[in-house]
Amino acid sequence: MYDMKRLAELVKSLEDQLVVCMRCGMCQAVCPVFSETGREADVARGKLALLDGLLKEMFKDPRGVNERLSRCLLCGSCEANCPSGVKVLDIFFKARVILTGYMGLSPVKRAIFRGMLARPEFFDRLLHSASKFQKLFLLPADDFQGLSCARFSIPGLDRRVKPLAEAAFRESTGALLPKNGSGLRAGFFVGCVIDKIYPGIGRATVKALEHNGVSVFMPGEQGCCGIPALASGDIETFLKLVRYNLERFDPRDFDFLVTACATCTSTIKKLWPRFIDSVSQKEKSLVIELGQKTMDISQFLVDRANIGLAARTGAGERKVLTYHDPCHLKKSLGIAAQPRILLGSNPAYDFREMHEADRCCGCGGSFNLQYYPISASIGRRKLEAITESGCSTVATSCPACMMQITDMLAGAGLRIEVKHAIEIYAESIDNS
Repeated sequence: MYDMKRLAELVKSLEDQLVVCMRCGMCQAVCPVFSETGREADVARGKLALLDGLLKEMFKDPRGVNERLSRCLLCGSCEANCPSGVKVLDIFFKARVILTGYMGLSPVKRAIFRGMLARPEFFDRLLHSASKFQKLFLLPADDFQGLSCARFSIPGLDRRVKPLAEAAFRESTGALLPKNGSGLRAGFFVGCVIDKIYPGIGRATVKALEHNGVSVFMPGEQGCCGIPALASGDIETFLKLVRYNLERFDPRDFDFLVTACATCTSTIKKLWPRFIDSVSQKEKSLVIELGQKTMDISQFLVDRANIGLAARTGAGERKVLTYHDPCHLKKSLGIAAQPRILLGSNPAYDFREMHEADRCCGCGGSFNLQYYPISASIGRRKLEAITESGCSTVATSCPACMMQITDMLAGAGLRIEVKHAIEIYAESIDNS
């Protein structure tokens, strides 16, 4: 826990940011949680009003304040549409750090973040073992084409999940080092979900980079980007993971750092530089340099490798494809055109835009676990948009979004494939 002097300093910095909010209520129109609950406390304006008196409220009802702050997807819809330019996500993250510093972590979160996530080698071994025993807790779902999901065998957990891969991506691939040559060198930050659940995305990323003459640097050991810990206010674990990854990704070793996870991209580019006050000046410089070099894989391939739209020739039947914009990619980083160009490079598909393509799917990381009924209700709205597009495949650029969309599709019994944009592009390499 923080001492009171440090807490007071953090609260003061928070108050300085809060004065920008005009309480206009524009955030109501775009908040996916508010659209489901209709509660003012669930919208950004209501939370910011609460934080105005945080120091007093924190002593009076810290758990109540924490509960209201937790009912947020951290999707950034409010910030992206705020006419006053309020840095809402910065405020919410900082407030969670303050509350956790005052209250401390719960025993469960302490065990997850500091006992497992902050120890990447142990975390890898643990999930490797879990992949061998997960069938004890999961029941095979119906054979939905392309979904390959399962259901919990635990009563009360009525949802579909993507099981852990039998072999993690980095476990099966090992470390990759740049090849000699004059081409671009790219570091590859894999991310936990791709590594442990979607190794095919990792393989497609490496294939795409090497196909375009890019040498791939990928350390065999990597850690989480730290967003789960930061979202829970655990700044200690967050900083430990930043330092761990800095030791493995020296920005001088490559020209760009690419990721295929929208959340990892946004975290490294935006959150690492904003929450590193207590690290050394050398580490700050490395974080800033690394953030400047970090790119989403679709952005890298389109803007640096010059991937373009494929020519449509012949009259063969093409599959209909649509795309969901991850919040952390479009709203946080402004990346929307590049994934669509990447999808358009595969002539086997006809692209069809879905309604509200950039509306949050409702996952929100731990929000999905803590508030699943609200998460699923938001997800079903996304499901409607997907089905109305008439697609046979829905693509996105975030593995967490893929998990949420898969759950919604499987629960509705729909035979629609869920793929990452880089997998669609990699298919065109195989067929070229």
